[in-house]
Amino acid sequence: MSRLKKVVDRYMQKVPEVKGYCERCLATRRWNGNAVLMVVDAAFTSIGLNYFQAVVPKVEEFERAFVRTGKIKSMEDLASADAGELKKVWKNERSWRMAKEIASYLASLNENEKEALCAWARNADLKNWRSDTIGRINGVGINTFQYLRMMGGIDTVMPDKIVKRMINKILKEVGRNSVEEDLAFIETVHEISKETGYKAIELCWMTWLVQSEGGKTRIEKYAKVLPRI
Repeated sequence: MSRLKKVVDRYMQKVPEVKGYCERCLATRRWNGNAVLMVVDAAFTSIGLNYFQAVVPKVEEFERAFVRTGKIKSMEDLASADAGELKKVWKNERSWRMAKEIASYLASLNENEKEALCAWARNADLKNWRSDTIGRINGVGINTFQYLRMMGGIDTVMPDKIVKRMINKILKEVGRNSVEEDLAFIETVHEISKETGYKAIELCWMTWLVQSEGGKTRIEKYAKVLPRI
């Protein structure tokens, strides 16, 4: 067993539930399999607020106000929804503009929202992500691009600051160089995946869920909501 695997094992043992959460993500079953909610989640997450404390409650509020009432049943509905009404739930205009443009493009691919998201994710070119139809949308950075691909069934990783900090901490612990450039970092995580036997997405989720909030790891603190999201 490599030294790297031993160190990664130590962290993964703290979050054994991660495997199941990631399997659900790769099966496009987050948010009860509602792809509209996945797009809204990604759009809200893109502005960098606390995911569990800010994003999740607002996605749930959106669900209550628009999805459960039947006002928004599809990507087409989201794309054509009144921005003023949407901003009653989430005030950030950029998030809604992004969500509506993503929804409009996915609606053009397939009437089945999940199949549309998965088809885009399969065919998206990471190395040329900036020229991708979704990658070109204002506000969509590489983290949002990767997040959507993960929810569309692709085993990959987001190069966000928490993931980078944790993975680079592990690399330093085993005497390897840290990696900062986004595409090189993603490639590095895939190499770690091959060496350790964990999926790239599992390594990604682990870095988020081993973080502490209020004296508890996130996987403990948010145990009730995690099985849904």
